[in-house]
Amino acid sequence: MLDLRQLRYFIAVAETEHVGRAAEQLHISQSPLSRQIAQLEKNLGLVLFERIQQRIRLTRDGTVFLSEARALLRHADRLENLGRRLGRGEEGGLCIGYVADAMHTGVLPGALRRLQEERPGIHVALYSMSAAEQFEGLRQRSLDIALVREPPDRDDPVLRAAPLLEDPLLLVLPAGHPLAARETVTAQDLDGQPWIAVEGEGDPAWRDAFVASCVASGFTPDIRLDAAEPLTALGLVASGLGLALVQRSMVRGTTDALVVRELPWHQACVHLWAVWHHVDLRPVVASFRETVLEERNASGRGPTARREDREGAAAGESDR
Repeated sequence: MLDLRQLRYFIAVAETEHVGRAAEQLHISQSPLSRQIAQLEKNLGLVLFERIQQRIRLTRDGTVFLSEARALLRHADRLENLGRRLGRGEEGGLCIGYVADAMHTGVLPGALRRLQEERPGIHVALYSMSAAEQFEGLRQRSLDIALVREPPDRDDPVLRAAPLLEDPLLLVLPAGHPLAARETVTAQDLDGQPWIAVEGEGDPAWRDAFVASCVASGFTPDIRLDAAEPLTALGLVASGLGLALVQRSMVRGTTDALVVRELPWHQACVHLWAVWHHVDLRPVVASFRETVLEERNASGRGPTARREDREGAAAGESDR
């Protein structure tokens, strides 16, 4: 049986790569910490660290174990939080997983605002997580709803999903760029231009997907820089370092340093989905899910999302 305290000790040592500094953070002495790490390795039959003179580094197996240990402790913290709320006689509150798009599109803030109006004082815990982590949280019942870019597999036996948003990508240019004076920008205009590619959240193949979508539209981007998220891309574009495709929800109220153009011929969107466990254990969860789904009406969803939603609703009815 894994000892959660030992896992916390292991994570502290792994993050500092120094037993002494980790001991200071944990407010314990160095010798007991070293013994706990050695005991963990013995119990696992696994070498977690390479000891090189005064430094220690994670082994390859240790790196894999670190990722899973962090996920397990996050789940344990959420479970403890839920247990304490239930012990106080609360409804259990809500544990919500989300990606950044759920915030800046207004879908999650709008739903939370309505929740507070209807159930003032209810406890809400928010967790920014990858889609895979959110799906696992739903299966383990440590999350009540997940807001992600991509839905789970259609044949998933546990999870249900409905589309919330189609957020079209718009062209963002520096105000001084020659194309900024044109109301209409063609694919030929963009061919070979310097580009800032925006990383696809949770998508390891995001760069290939970006290039492929551009080529399919008739131009090849000359990628000069990568941006971890859309706000960084907007800053780089404003600095004159290239062009970028950024979702509509992120370009509202942009500065005079930027010019935004629609590209009707480039049908690319950022999608947002709501995902939940097919069995509702508490009424508050079902009520909040309906609130989230109602937020679609204010978010400009497209016809594809509406069609998929009808299909998802029909599938959901068959499970009840």
